[in-house]
Amino acid sequence: MRDMQITQMTGGDALADSLRRHQIDTVFGLPGAQLYGLFDALHRTNIRVIGARHEQGSGYMAFGYARATGRPAVYSVVPGPGVLNAGAAALTSLGCNAPVLCLTGQTPTSFLGQGHGHLHEMPDQLGTLRSIFKWGQRIEHPSTAPELVAQAFQQMLAGRMGPAALEMPWDMFVKPTAVRSCDPFPALPPPPVDVDAIEKAAKLIQESRNPMIFVGGGAFGACEEIRELAERIQAPVVAHRSGRGVVSNAHPLGLTLASAYKLWPETDLVIGIGSRMEVPRWRWAWRPDGLKTLRIDIDPAEMRRARPEVGVVADAKEATIELLRALTRLEYRREDRMSRIQAATEKALAEIQEIQPQMAYLDVLRDVLPANAIVTDELSQVGFTSWFGFPIYEPRTFISSGYQGNLGSGYPTALGVKIAHPDRPVVAICGDGGFMFGVQELATAVQYGIDVIALVFNNSAYGNVRRDQIEGFAGRTIGSDLTNPDFAKLAHAFGANGEQVATPEAFRSAMKKALDSGGPWVIEIKVPRDSEVSPWRFLAPPPPPGAMQ
Repeated sequence: MRDMQITQMTGGDALADSLRRHQIDTVFGLPGAQLYGLFDALHRTNIRVIGARHEQGSGYMAFGYARATGRPAVYSVVPGPGVLNAGAAALTSLGCNAPVLCLTGQTPTSFLGQGHGHLHEMPDQLGTLRSIFKWGQRIEHPSTAPELVAQAFQQMLAGRMGPAALEMPWDMFVKPTAVRSCDPFPALPPPPVDVDAIEKAAKLIQESRNPMIFVGGGAFGACEEIRELAERIQAPVVAHRSGRGVVSNAHPLGLTLASAYKLWPETDLVIGIGSRMEVPRWRWAWRPDGLKTLRIDIDPAEMRRARPEVGVVADAKEATIELLRALTRLEYRREDRMSRIQAATEKALAEIQEIQPQMAYLDVLRDVLPANAIVTDELSQVGFTSWFGFPIYEPRTFISSGYQGNLGSGYPTALGVKIAHPDRPVVAICGDGGFMFGVQELATAVQYGIDVIALVFNNSAYGNVRRDQIEGFAGRTIGSDLTNPDFAKLAHAFGANGEQVATPEAFRSAMKKALDSGGPWVIEIKVPRDSEVSPWRFLAPPPPPGAMQ
């Protein structure tokens, strides 16, 4: 219900009051001239501000908070350069469907659209925002702020979730005026479940012999129902990055990419739930004969992209519940597949041990961390390997930059995760190249006591780039070799803890020390250049001879 209370407020006050009404108690941000009125209002409203050392850090922290909780998060940066600096994080939130709100400024009202070269002015900033956010709007006057904030939250959480942006002219942040407060808008309902489509889906499953389920971030709200469906139809459940943990890798049907690929040749039905289906659509570059597709997704655009035999546009949980009911009405029974699934899992587990030294370190990491610890990845040889070589047991405990694949995302994302879950261990898997994109946020971790453990795997290279240059361009390497600092000493310079190791055994000791002592940590793992076995045969395996592509 809307609150009809009218109060004298500035634009900054109106935003802070609206954030409070939407249960926001933390804002990640970097203040600047246009935003003074907002940050002062946050201070007076007792909304905690976690300040970053770079705008991209603010955006990634909000992303990590949102992905780890499933709840909206907020960051604020200055317009123009600040918005663009945080653009990589905005794209990550869009790609990973994270409900992240960006609050930014604009030129003063009298300068809007004039091109006079006012501080931080950029051509059509709102158009730029709308191109990388799910929804964007300008707050022209403080009186419109409450309803626009409510609309932003409503849009972020509706359908396929995603980020939103609000900009406000510089002068409006400090302009006092009569403002009518506004409580949160009701959630927009998901599309109704199409009963006929559910019946067709159930019959498609009944006719299949070897189904396989792929899940993405859109399936987190349906974990129990998907596990029940998998057990009912004896279908392995597979996640690439975003959906890991929907079904635990400790469950016999919770498979990694490496295990699932062993069963791909016999698969006759792919069931996608809340997933873009990147792996079965194009990363696995061939299709078994007669393969059919069933998709459940809240976004109707997904049905146009892939054109499955049966498409159900609906919330993942509601649709899976109805599908289970339909299978019950059909008196569905499945022949036992568990021995074949178990054999595939065991064979894959043995084969991925060839990916060294990455697997040796990942095995240690999994052994020392509790099941509910949260890990963020970074594009690196260990990060890539973790997609199939690091078991995940609970939802929202593996947080990736998704298809954006951003260098520099892992560590600041982990800081936001730790703010959301201060009582759980949080570890960032970083490469040496990617870590340097956000190394300044070590200062943020120390200043605010954010106890994240950063693992910096130092192979003195952009390892994947270097390998591709060597293998695909006659060994001509350029721009891929790196000269790095001593990361452990660098951590000490920031006031954090740091240690350098070169073996899995030493890494185990350092991890235990970091977990026991607390505080921000950097553990540098020295890896000889070009020593890492490529993980790509498990991520993009080549098709067998004669396979249909």
